[in-house]
Amino acid sequence: MAEDVSTTVSGRLVLGDEVRLGHILIEDGAIAAIEADPAAPADVTIVPGFIDVHVHGWGGHDAMGGPDALDGMARALAQRGVTSFLPTSVTASFERLTDFAGSVRGWMPGAPLDGAEPLGFNMEGPFLAESRKGAHPAGLLRHPADLDEDRLATFVEGLRVITIAPELRGAPELIARLAGLGVRVCLGHSAATVVEARAGYAAGAVSTTHLFNAMGGVVHRDPGLALAALLDDEAWVELIADTLHVDPELWPLIWRLKPAERVLLVSDAIALAGSGRSHGWLGELEVVVDGDRVTLVEGGNLAGSVTALDLELANVVHAGIPLPEAVRAASTNPAELLGLSDRGRLEPGRRADLVELDTLLGVRRVMRQGTWIADHTA
Repeated sequence: MAEDVSTTVSGRLVLGDEVRLGHILIEDGAIAAIEADPAAPADVTIVPGFIDVHVHGWGGHDAMGGPDALDGMARALAQRGVTSFLPTSVTASFERLTDFAGSVRGWMPGAPLDGAEPLGFNMEGPFLAESRKGAHPAGLLRHPADLDEDRLATFVEGLRVITIAPELRGAPELIARLAGLGVRVCLGHSAATVVEARAGYAAGAVSTTHLFNAMGGVVHRDPGLALAALLDDEAWVELIADTLHVDPELWPLIWRLKPAERVLLVSDAIALAGSGRSHGWLGELEVVVDGDRVTLVEGGNLAGSVTALDLELANVVHAGIPLPEAVRAASTNPAELLGLSDRGRLEPGRRADLVELDTLLGVRRVMRQGTWIADHTA
């Protein structure tokens, strides 16, 4: 994958908590050195490649559509600055989810080098509360207690992230079992009380699926999962920063309450995103796109998003979140959630997964492991 010649990339470098003009020397697909230079171009911003840990599709390609769809999804995401991702399922039958897991595992070794790199997969459902199901079919929801060891064995290889409602029968036991296997368990799609939510984190859950959506909130007489997540400094929280799932007025509240290293930008995008089409399906449910909003045809619930991480990054910066903290949420924190030390930061020794942004924070070029895989500058 890596080019065997050295390359230099220059501009405003987002280095941890600071932005500095300088150059990045790239050798053999990795960052070899970083040098400050006040004369470097100020109209180009260099950030680590984005890592989307919660994405159901892009560009007309569904994560559950098999190898060809995964190829198309990976390439389409790369055009938006995503250099690593987790194909994410929606609620389906155990048999369908087994097929999804096997499809991703079989596809990963031959995944396209000019696309975002798969890091495993994410399962959103079926262990969700019916009262907070959102855009998931009620008839396919299951209790964690329904998952026996034989069925679990068909899922667990390659499973990096899963959503579980902690109040469901058997949830604490499954959370602890999966956490012990290295799976990052998210709490979400949940009617849990704040006490039940805290028990879920205590059992081994470490993150929170699309904060504020499909969960109890910050209600003065009935606090739920959102409050537990905001007040637990160790828990990550996902934010869909499309301006629709969470009002931008709340974004500064999240960054004030959470340590900066515990906020994750995720797209929750579906296959219709970036396709130009306005009608399609999310799993077994019919959906329609109107502008930037995607909803179920029946019932009108929000059904994922059609917004990519590059636009979400720009959105939160324009809302007043400092650029380094926004970049951390799109790149560094997802890498750390997954325990990856080879990417997510601009540092010597890390992979040269980079995104060049213009003055409006739009994507100019995208590099994966030292090779340019997208170029919008022509």
